[in-house]
Amino acid sequence: MANWETVEVTTDLLICGGGMAASGAAVEAAYWAKKNGLKVTLVDKAAFTRSGAVAMGLSAINEYIGYGKGENQLQDYINYVRQDLMGIARDDLVFNIARHVDSSVHLFEKWGLPIWTDENGKYVREGRWQIMINGESYKVIVAEAAKNAMDKAGFEIYERVFIVGPIMDGDRIAGAYGFGTREDKFYVFKAKAVFAAMGGAVHVFRPRSVGEGMGRSWYPPFNSGSTAYFTIAAGAEMTCQEIRFIPVRFKDAYGPVGAWFLLFKSRATSATGGEYMAVRKAELNNWAPYGLVKPIPANLRNYLGMLDVEAGMGPLYMETAEAIANLAKAFEGDEKAFKKKMKSLENEAWEDFLDMTVSQAILWAANNIYPEKSRSEIAACEPYFIGSHSGGSGAWVSGPEDVNTPYKWGYGNMTTVKGLFSAGDGTGASSHKFSSGSHAEGRFAGKEAVRFILDNNSQPNVGGIDEIKAKCLKPLDTYAAASKFTTDPMINPNYILPMQFMFRLQKIMDEYAGGVISGFKTSKALCERGLELLAMLKEDSEKMGAKDRYELERCWENFQRVWQAEAHVRTILFREETRWPGYYFRADCPKMDEANWKVFVNCAYKNGQWEMKKVPVVPIG
Repeated sequence: MANWETVEVTTDLLICGGGMAASGAAVEAAYWAKKNGLKVTLVDKAAFTRSGAVAMGLSAINEYIGYGKGENQLQDYINYVRQDLMGIARDDLVFNIARHVDSSVHLFEKWGLPIWTDENGKYVREGRWQIMINGESYKVIVAEAAKNAMDKAGFEIYERVFIVGPIMDGDRIAGAYGFGTREDKFYVFKAKAVFAAMGGAVHVFRPRSVGEGMGRSWYPPFNSGSTAYFTIAAGAEMTCQEIRFIPVRFKDAYGPVGAWFLLFKSRATSATGGEYMAVRKAELNNWAPYGLVKPIPANLRNYLGMLDVEAGMGPLYMETAEAIANLAKAFEGDEKAFKKKMKSLENEAWEDFLDMTVSQAILWAANNIYPEKSRSEIAACEPYFIGSHSGGSGAWVSGPEDVNTPYKWGYGNMTTVKGLFSAGDGTGASSHKFSSGSHAEGRFAGKEAVRFILDNNSQPNVGGIDEIKAKCLKPLDTYAAASKFTTDPMINPNYILPMQFMFRLQKIMDEYAGGVISGFKTSKALCERGLELLAMLKEDSEKMGAKDRYELERCWENFQRVWQAEAHVRTILFREETRWPGYYFRADCPKMDEANWKVFVNCAYKNGQWEMKKVPVVPIG
């Protein structure tokens, strides 16, 4: 076995992750833990200040209610989320996030985040729920506040440590294990409760960008399904694993379109100039009642554009030049004011990318695109698994104790595993929390985890460390033992390298589970064949080989993706309808079946078997 040092850390609460949810959990848990004589430890795969989905920056905060200021009511947001997920949402979780989210936003501003305000000092709205920010350093600001809270309490943050999986003591979480990505160290973290918020999953499906663009994606490529694997491996019940998210973005560099639709009031059109949202409006009647609400659900907006592409009317475009011209019309006749307004709009167009997707600005420049002069291509991306945006996949967690809901079992945001909590991309059926809602949910879960520890203040048993270490480092040993068998270590019958493994996974998912290449379509027969191929791939995962720490990390990321992939395929197979056209189509069940399938589909992996079940949707309000 690889001769790595074993580092054991004992704590009360272990926070796994470094994004917005983990930052929220750290701020809140540090306060309550110190107050009660407990210890909190945070472990992050990356550098904490630039970790998570907001790492590169953001140009808007997409959940700000304005509750109590006469802007919106909490029930309005609950209705919006439920409608966008075609009726499948946990109202109790959405309500709990919505009632806390504004306080997180106000904390961000207090910590130094520049939020756009108008001449009256009110936040500038991009849409009903969104506010504009100068957010290149958004995550840095939020992470610094979390670091300060942890430092003030005397608690530790471990950076550059990749968490592989959970450690269990019977039916209770006992900690987590992983390894250093910069040092030859194997880590065992022993804890009374664990908060898992290590992001969603990308590269389960083949991305649109291949070859020299490989690795480019809308969602961060370093998010590999760690949270889903962690919770599944612990035995937690999962929900909405069929709901992947497919955003429409500027083509090839995945630049954001929200500001163009909401702030600039731009139209999206086919190549021939038709506005598919208007031309194909009648199609929405087939998805009533959800197709008839405002705003139209994200998946149905995707679907109408896909119909244009399937009809040979692609590519699709964002009419940027038209939008900018329309906004500047009010200044026509005053040449100086008109030029000033045009320059301001042009700057805002570029800043939207420079705040969060610099590569899109580079691509525009490389393709001689002037947004004020020419339109730009948009396209549906590949599928992602994300609980915080417009998707809904994640763990099934307990609702807040003060809300009348059947979905609660003692501690808010605790999974069905005793002592295991989650938030952000880790929790399901509560989408549209975005960055601010993930932070607020993390704060709530962090406080609840401390409450759990105070009620269950005993250290679980942790055993079998040598066996766990051997399993964790096995890819290094597999490679070392067999790499000399061939003259080219890239070609070897005794192991599969992580890049080769990922390509196999992506090919299976793309062709059998409804990826880009299959037009997001699948069926019972395709899913069943996909599961056969995934079973063989899982067998081969035991033979992954890694020549160094970097490849060891890639091996375990792949292993985690496979479990997310299997949960997804099994849940699509179980739900015998098409409820989210534009995200995926069950070609053999092409319609929505409201009578039989307006339910949550939950799954769990226990005793070597997958368990699938329906859970009723119970609205509040």
